[in-house]
Amino acid sequence: MRYLDEYRDPEAAQAIAARIRRLVTRPWTVMEVCGGQTHTIMKSGLEDLLPPEITLVHGPGCPVCVTPLAQIDKAVAIASRPETILCSFGDMLRVPGSAGSLFDAKAEGADVRVVYSPLDALKLARANPSREIVFFAVGFETTAPPNAMAVWQAARDGARNFSILVAHVLVPPAIRAILGSPSCRVQGFLAPGHVCTVAGYEDYESIAVEFRVPIVVTGFEPLDILDGVRMAVAQLETGRAEVENQYSRVVRREGNAAARQRVDEVFEVSPRSWRGIGDIPNSGLRLRSAYREFDAEARFPYAAPEAEEPSECIAGLVLQGLKKPHECPAFGTLCTPEHPLGAPMVSSEGACAAFYRYARRQPAAAEHGEAVGR
Repeated sequence: MRYLDEYRDPEAAQAIAARIRRLVTRPWTVMEVCGGQTHTIMKSGLEDLLPPEITLVHGPGCPVCVTPLAQIDKAVAIASRPETILCSFGDMLRVPGSAGSLFDAKAEGADVRVVYSPLDALKLARANPSREIVFFAVGFETTAPPNAMAVWQAARDGARNFSILVAHVLVPPAIRAILGSPSCRVQGFLAPGHVCTVAGYEDYESIAVEFRVPIVVTGFEPLDILDGVRMAVAQLETGRAEVENQYSRVVRREGNAAARQRVDEVFEVSPRSWRGIGDIPNSGLRLRSAYREFDAEARFPYAAPEAEEPSECIAGLVLQGLKKPHECPAFGTLCTPEHPLGAPMVSSEGACAAFYRYARRQPAAAEHGEAVGR
């Protein structure tokens, strides 16, 4: 295939779905890890193409969604300091902390700015030497290289008024945590293609062997996802448990060597708390000691008070694939994108946002032929 439209072709989607129907003989539950994949599934109506034996559940692959309350509270506290400018990607601004969001802090006078790259924040630091510029570094392995590059460049430029608030998380430890839970019902995974573009998929191979679970590295277009499901079902039906690469047009086993080298130079693996899930060992990144002077947590100490999610919110169960968003009693009533209780409703990759946005419009989309395969 050469063009993007070819990965959205309804007839090709129907053909792959037919192959899945011929393969399946029993019920299987497959988790797509990445929130971008969840949005494609909902927008394109892919679940309606699958046989009833296949259940898709939605994983923790939304970095905004798993950034813990305490880290949001730290960002708000840093932003509220008169000498700082806090820079962030736009989807973090409305994520609720324990006592408000960055958007609320901005409305109250904090200097919070949306940027499109950490290098934009570094440029701002050069232009404002009397201010402290802090970039909120949120993301999986995908966004770690540009954040590492910004810190590396700041060190070489002597930009001592630049720092980052690190909230990086890693996908393989989260998959291990899900599989290690006694309540786990996932039998196969669609691994996030963009993460594997950077990090490769070697780290997934030991997981497949240890837990006897197929893992298919999958892209983000409708045909990518359907083909990933087909590959996972084929493994499940034949009793295989391997890592396969559906996204071979982009992903290599070793990933991007140059990007990984820069990340390994600037960051080291650390424990990390995941919103809605809890502490996962070796699941995050922090700055190495050589770059610790650019760590906003060290520069702006903050004792975060104990904070809990609203009792009505089941985001943690959604992120672990134990519940679907519409099963939450607050979904669409107490919790909406305008007034979110949890991060999955406000994030552009959140499962709750996907259900809210697309599940309501699917019948209308079907009438107009918008959904793949309908």
